[in-house]
Amino acid sequence: MKEKKGFFQRSMDVVEKVGNKLPDPFMLFIGLAILMIIISWVFNLFNASVIHPGTGETTPIKNLLSGEGLEFILTSMIDNFTGFAPLGLVIVMMLGIGLAEKVGLLDYAVRKTILKSPPFLLTYTVVFVGIMGNLASDAAIVLIPPLAALVFYKVGRHPLAGLAAGFAGAGAGFTANLFIAGTDALLAGISTESVRILDETLTVSPVDNWYFNIVSVFVLTIVGGLVTTKFIEPRLGKYEGDALEEEDSEELPNAKRAFIHAVLAGGAYIAIIAITLFLPNSPLAGEDGSIIKSPFIDGIVPIILFFFIIVGVVFGLSVGKIKSGKDVSTYMTESVKDMSSYIVLVFAIAQFTAYFNWSNLGTWVAVNGAEFLTEINFTGMWLIVGYIIFTSLMNFLITSGSAKWAIEAPIFIPMFMQLGYHPAFTQAAYRVADSSTNIVTPLFPYMVIILAFMQKYDKKASIGTYISLMLPYSITFLFTWIILIIVFYFTGIPFGPGIHPHL
Repeated sequence: MKEKKGFFQRSMDVVEKVGNKLPDPFMLFIGLAILMIIISWVFNLFNASVIHPGTGETTPIKNLLSGEGLEFILTSMIDNFTGFAPLGLVIVMMLGIGLAEKVGLLDYAVRKTILKSPPFLLTYTVVFVGIMGNLASDAAIVLIPPLAALVFYKVGRHPLAGLAAGFAGAGAGFTANLFIAGTDALLAGISTESVRILDETLTVSPVDNWYFNIVSVFVLTIVGGLVTTKFIEPRLGKYEGDALEEEDSEELPNAKRAFIHAVLAGGAYIAIIAITLFLPNSPLAGEDGSIIKSPFIDGIVPIILFFFIIVGVVFGLSVGKIKSGKDVSTYMTESVKDMSSYIVLVFAIAQFTAYFNWSNLGTWVAVNGAEFLTEINFTGMWLIVGYIIFTSLMNFLITSGSAKWAIEAPIFIPMFMQLGYHPAFTQAAYRVADSSTNIVTPLFPYMVIILAFMQKYDKKASIGTYISLMLPYSITFLFTWIILIIVFYFTGIPFGPGIHPHL
């Protein structure tokens, strides 16, 4: 007899069915660009217009199907792509981070951190390393969970608990980090493009959510560790299986010494930057010695790039993976190759964003949406909480964080700017929502991989096993982040250098 599915499982089936009908992200944005063209024609047909909040002038909706519109589409296509802010930011960041990954530095740091962790800190270390692993982008999701499962298995604890803790950190905690990562550059670039709908002078920097991300790392590490020990392990019970132990991957020669050399080189670089920053009349400081508005903040991406290049080159030289300058460029080339799908996606995103801005539809939506929210008195922190929940549910349909933000940012950033919210604050709200539910959406591309890791230790593991293990992390991370963003909001703690919720 076929087992009757519960409400939750039936809901997940519906979500999966609907989500599977969505087109590939590239085609999705091509479709949205075409939709923008049609909508601009309809709005223009009815002479729709809006009072621009910056200039006070009446701004008509421009028709993309007009002669002027078609000229814009044809003549701006290349500039839309090459001038799209996130493209350069992310590629530059990945040149450094990718180099450190390709020479084995990030892999070594992750492995040794987990393997050398004291037993009483093991769970928290796994979650912490998972969160920090987003420096290596999606590679952390493949590397950390199976390694954590193996370590738990070796110390007599249930391997699925280790796998779940590692995956929770790497997947649900993806947006947090102590360092500035590629995600910061990517989202900040998209945010800046959306800000230009209303304000050509305001930008969102990769460091604008940094303080919030730093606090998030420690808070989520504690929460993830408690969920593992208080809920996941008691539910799993004692592990009775007999999994085959994997041999640890072969360690690079002189890896330990190479890591020490890399840390020393990185520390020296940071010390030089810090000393230079605080020198009298420092070229890195702003007016009156300001750090918030300074060349240091404006140039943070190149500064981070040089940090990762230095530690990557030092490590690579010490282990013998770099023997000449050609090897450095080869590894950087490989890291950019890994981003080829992202570069293709950016082409479509850039066209959609450009059409949205040129037609003035972004301004129309922002102004009218803000007026509507004000009329129904749905403003303040409840609005932000509602937006977080909305985005967390959107994650069940569109799992790509950059693709989803490229859709939402041109709408919500200008709209919330009209209500007085800083775009970097809106970006922080988006990030916590997007990250929290990554691990429970059936469309998450790494679900199948994690499920395969699970089945190594439990042959009967299925999607139900997966969801039941990861859902507690997803819910607790989401509500913890909501509480944290409320605390920042009402206490006035900056989200990044000089960044507060209101403009």
